[in-house]
Amino acid sequence: MEIREVVVTGQNQVELQTTIMDTSILSPNEVIIDTEYTFISSGTELANYTGREPKVFHQGTWCAYPWRSGYANVGIVRDVGTNVTRVSPGTRVFTYGRHASTIRYTHDRLIVPVRDTIDHGVVAASRMAGVAMTSIIVTEIGTHPNVIVFGLGLVGNLASQMFQIHGCRVIGVDPVEERRKLAERCGIKETIGGDADDVQAQIKEITKGQLGNITVDAVGHSNVVMQALRATANYGQLVILGSPRVSVTGDLTELLSDVHLRWVTIRGALEWCVPMYSDTGIDTSQFSKQQTIFDWIEREQLHVEPLISHRLKPDQIKQAYDGLLNEPDVYTGVVLDWNE
Repeated sequence: MEIREVVVTGQNQVELQTTIMDTSILSPNEVIIDTEYTFISSGTELANYTGREPKVFHQGTWCAYPWRSGYANVGIVRDVGTNVTRVSPGTRVFTYGRHASTIRYTHDRLIVPVRDTIDHGVVAASRMAGVAMTSIIVTEIGTHPNVIVFGLGLVGNLASQMFQIHGCRVIGVDPVEERRKLAERCGIKETIGGDADDVQAQIKEITKGQLGNITVDAVGHSNVVMQALRATANYGQLVILGSPRVSVTGDLTELLSDVHLRWVTIRGALEWCVPMYSDTGIDTSQFSKQQTIFDWIEREQLHVEPLISHRLKPDQIKQAYDGLLNEPDVYTGVVLDWNE
């Protein structure tokens, strides 16, 4: 059958291409899904689109050009292999599938039935909530801690909301006023901006000198990690939620000495370290956290829809990528609508 798919062909080059997919033969663990909606990850996808991720230039890596992008997909199951038990034909599912009108997908990766009580475009956008929720999984939250989240893009905004759901006092930090206002519309009660010294002074004032029991770098930049360290209380936790991709020159001893002297714990929060399903013996899984996210959305505790600024068609993928790259305060989140 003929399908359409998004392909990043080179640095700052993306196309909607047509190709042929053979759907007549399935391997035992495979699922064929007809896509309804996908969501663009402005972090990973733009890093690969612009070439900020160096692996795109190395053949054989997972994102080497030409790269078939995307990992947030909602669609209807068309067919399943003989070993597939989690879903059946006709089921609407959320997966980590790519931007394509029809996908082949293994049920060994995450596949979650979708509730009809949630807008299906919002379900696709909830993919970024899955990224953000890892910061909750890796931290020891305790009782009513101060949480400082640096960066109020999609992931930082959603992480802030989740910490509030867990009873934390959250302060969101971002230099961009529009992002702070959007975070406030999503229920983040305290947001601040300014240069690093101004931010530190505001954090001290708001927390009455206690600083953050938990701080989160949701930007993915080593300078932000150092700023977050300054804002972390003694015995506190610093969570690296964003993937650092930019080389930064600095004094490593400054970091290690402060961590050592103040007994600060640094926690990595890459979501791919969480198992897909809990049948590995670990209670927390990608499946369980996605179910929790759907529940929070249904109960109007987690606000994802305000983060969707655009719903575009797949042939507008160049507009979507360039908008997210060059006008991030206008293009806050983009859903691709694959329905004919």
